[in-house]
Amino acid sequence: MYLSRLILNPRTRQVRSELANPYELHRTVMHAFAGHATDDDRVLFRLEISPRSGIPSLLVQSPLEPDWSFLTTPEKNYLLLVTDCPPGVESNPAVKTFMLGLRSGQTLMFRLLANPTVKKDREDKKQGRRVGLYREEDQLKWLERKLEMAGARLVLARTSNEYKLSGERKHEDERQDLSFLSVQFDGLLTVHEPKKLLAAMQSGIGSGKGLGFGLLSLAPVAQ
Repeated sequence: MYLSRLILNPRTRQVRSELANPYELHRTVMHAFAGHATDDDRVLFRLEISPRSGIPSLLVQSPLEPDWSFLTTPEKNYLLLVTDCPPGVESNPAVKTFMLGLRSGQTLMFRLLANPTVKKDREDKKQGRRVGLYREEDQLKWLERKLEMAGARLVLARTSNEYKLSGERKHEDERQDLSFLSVQFDGLLTVHEPKKLLAAMQSGIGSGKGLGFGLLSLAPVAQ
């Protein structure tokens, strides 16, 4: 697996536009794979805004090696110059490979930006629609259920950065305005089934994976 970190330039018009429209951001991310990614090659990404500087960064997890060269040309100005990046940032974009050695009983810190929803049946018996969960209690129950399905047990979690994410989807000559509930979860989990959890990390958690949701990040518990 590959993990990329891109520090975006918030003064660029394209970046500002994509921050407001996740469909456009998804298009830029997928361009790094030049059409090589298929439905089986799940590319996940998460946008994070620094609470101190307000600088946006983009984390991208992929089974294929990305090529971000189309963003690094001087005239593009899409990425923040290293001299303008937060302290400790040595390159932009930064790409590394990783392989998680998960084991049963292991406790890890996690972060997940998710679109917690339930599917409501329609009276006409057609495909139900997804409805956002706005009560924190319901959001945490959703998270607990999703992690159990993924081979892990929720130890503790807190929610933050809840907001409505809006986007515009274009199909031929039609435009459709959509909105999604975005909630960030941070906490601790215990690994029960390592292979199952790894598969869930690769495929993503919950709905809206093509719009910046579902990327589960794990890290050792700080000592």
